[in-house]
Amino acid sequence: MTSKILRRVCVSVATVAALSSVAACGGSDEASGSGAKNGDKSPAAAAAVSPIAALKKVQQKSGGAESAKIESTVEMGTTMSMTMTGAMDWSDGITGDVTIKYTGGTMAEAMKQMSPDGTMRTVYLKDAYFANMGDGFAEAIGGKHWIRYGYEDLASIAGASGEVLKDQMQGSTPEKSVESLLASGSIKKIGEENVRGVATTHYTGTVDVAALSEKTAGLDAAQLKEFKEQLAKTGITKETVDLWVDENDLLIKQTSSADSANGAVNSTSFFSDYGSAVSVAQPPAGDTVDFKEIAGQAAQTAS
Repeated sequence: MTSKILRRVCVSVATVAALSSVAACGGSDEASGSGAKNGDKSPAAAAAVSPIAALKKVQQKSGGAESAKIESTVEMGTTMSMTMTGAMDWSDGITGDVTIKYTGGTMAEAMKQMSPDGTMRTVYLKDAYFANMGDGFAEAIGGKHWIRYGYEDLASIAGASGEVLKDQMQGSTPEKSVESLLASGSIKKIGEENVRGVATTHYTGTVDVAALSEKTAGLDAAQLKEFKEQLAKTGITKETVDLWVDENDLLIKQTSSADSANGAVNSTSFFSDYGSAVSVAQPPAGDTVDFKEIAGQAAQTAS
């Protein structure tokens, strides 16, 4: 396996991690202007709460829960499809332990060269994201199974898109799903629906990806121009986000969908067991290689 292929797969892993980052959390609505009383769950009270006011409460409650279990599926055109299960904690930065299984597409075929069943364990820590790439990767890289992606390194290596990746991976909490929909300015309440036996309220909106990234990633004018150019190559401009919220103002389900140059990009996430303990351990240093090292090897090979 060449260093160029290794680097391409490793970059893809980081990109997929950012795209599939879980989202939802904090922000109260003290000035919502609604006439609903605290704890009043009647239909009349629910109708009196605007979608913006309601989602600000969801942002506050989901974020304040500080942890949750996650189940997700992601499809990215012909590139890949995957499932993701695990738990995330956002009480003090992002930590989590998540298992990803690549189920289809060109990405799955590449991953199966490293892990026969396409399964990869990932660990989120406050300063970096780690991925266990499997035995095939270890054989190609000198016996090390884990690759470390320092968030600051992503920003420096991949330019504007790296800055956005950094922001997304460091902010992969339920709060961000709600935040993105609030930032869209086009929130609509769909109605009451049942999700896995839980009564929920369904909201939807459309997000301008570049505009949102400008706000959340703090891109300057040059970085924003570069990011928009990179985004144009992917074909992604708008993203539709749907949220399902229970009577306790907790996010239960989230979906997002967008069109890209390689086909539709769709994700669905379920959140449960808010507030549960999450145990995370950093992978052994002796079994870990840094992404900067792989990127440097690829650059030397190309020169």
